[in-house]
Amino acid sequence: MTATRGDAAEMTGPARRLPPISEVAVATIVAVVIGGIYLAAYLPRRAPLGPAFALLGVAAVLLCWNVVMLSRLRALAWDTFFLVAKWALLAYLIIAGMLEYVFILDHTRGGVLAVLTLMLAIFAVNIPMLLAFSVARYQSAGDDPSAASEAMT
Repeated sequence: MTATRGDAAEMTGPARRLPPISEVAVATIVAVVIGGIYLAAYLPRRAPLGPAFALLGVAAVLLCWNVVMLSRLRALAWDTFFLVAKWALLAYLIIAGMLEYVFILDHTRGGVLAVLTLMLAIFAVNIPMLLAFSVARYQSAGDDPSAASEAMT
């Protein structure tokens, strides 16, 4: 069975108005990436931390806003959201851990390491949240993801 134009309109139409979670998550990623590039450009010298702290603050505020907006959603396939989020979070925690190891191995210390660590933490939470939301938003709130996977086998 293929989705029709009406099905797509039903999933994304006016009855399914959602806050701009995806857009804010992408802006969060942009702030973290710019901050990371800014700090990396100075390595191995010590970077001025003012701009990096500002970008970290912007990313933290955007992430908090997204968490609050997500928590207010009632009609979201939360089972699907958490199924995707837990596995994506595991993967991104491993990635962030490997990057943290590289920073420590490269003798990054002090404030630069602290800012990079906090940016990695935001990165490791933000992307799984974006992935989980991107999947769950197109599911019906009553969908059971385990039943769908069993039906496919």
